[in-house]
Amino acid sequence: MTPISGLVITLNEAHNITDCIRSMKRICDDIVVVDSGSTDGTIELAREQGALVIVQKPFLGDGPQRSLGLPHCRHQWVLNLDADERLEDDFVDYVKKTDLDALGVDLVETRRHNLLGGRFTPYAGQYPDYVKRLFNRTQADFKPVVAHSHVEANSSIKVPVHITHYSYRDYPDLVAKSRYSGWLAKDLAESGKPLHAWQPILHGSWAFIRHYLVQAGFLAGLDGLTISLCKGMSSYLKYAHAIELRRNRKKEES
Repeated sequence: MTPISGLVITLNEAHNITDCIRSMKRICDDIVVVDSGSTDGTIELAREQGALVIVQKPFLGDGPQRSLGLPHCRHQWVLNLDADERLEDDFVDYVKKTDLDALGVDLVETRRHNLLGGRFTPYAGQYPDYVKRLFNRTQADFKPVVAHSHVEANSSIKVPVHITHYSYRDYPDLVAKSRYSGWLAKDLAESGKPLHAWQPILHGSWAFIRHYLVQAGFLAGLDGLTISLCKGMSSYLKYAHAIELRRNRKKEES
């Protein structure tokens, strides 16, 4: 089996970090946690599990915070999980039987089961949801953005094995996590891309239609409708807040 390091970023993840690290230990013999100032015992729990904990406060942003941990990983291949993600048996079996160096790629993309209140739906864009979690750190790195970063690599392969993502505890948690639109708005406002007043409603409406109709969210009942509405609202807020941020910046500069 190819040696693999584990990497996870945290902020007040005491309810997740122990199970996350134990899951990673199924294939990782080296685990690095980059924490941004937890006050709930996350750091102590991670160290109890044998992880190397690096405290970086203030939070640098999703991409830079993850990249900070890479030089501390002992192995070239890195498994990067969020604290609310766990490896499934088919993922573990694949890694144990595969010489990752012989694949000839820098990144392995795998599928993700996203759970809402413990329920899984293949609709509303929730599956197969390929994610970039296993990569060669000498050839790839995280995109340096504030929110929803991903690994950028020159070559990759998609493998139909899985991780479990405990995405949302319930509907209020789903709505609350729309706050990430604020981080996305900051990246958009600073991107230099044109922004117009009609974009929030257009992108918000299209996000709802894409998840509810195109990706068959309507087949998932109330779960599909709630997911689609929240995706639409998140997209609307992303563009609306980006316009607001750029407008405020222009006022400050004038």
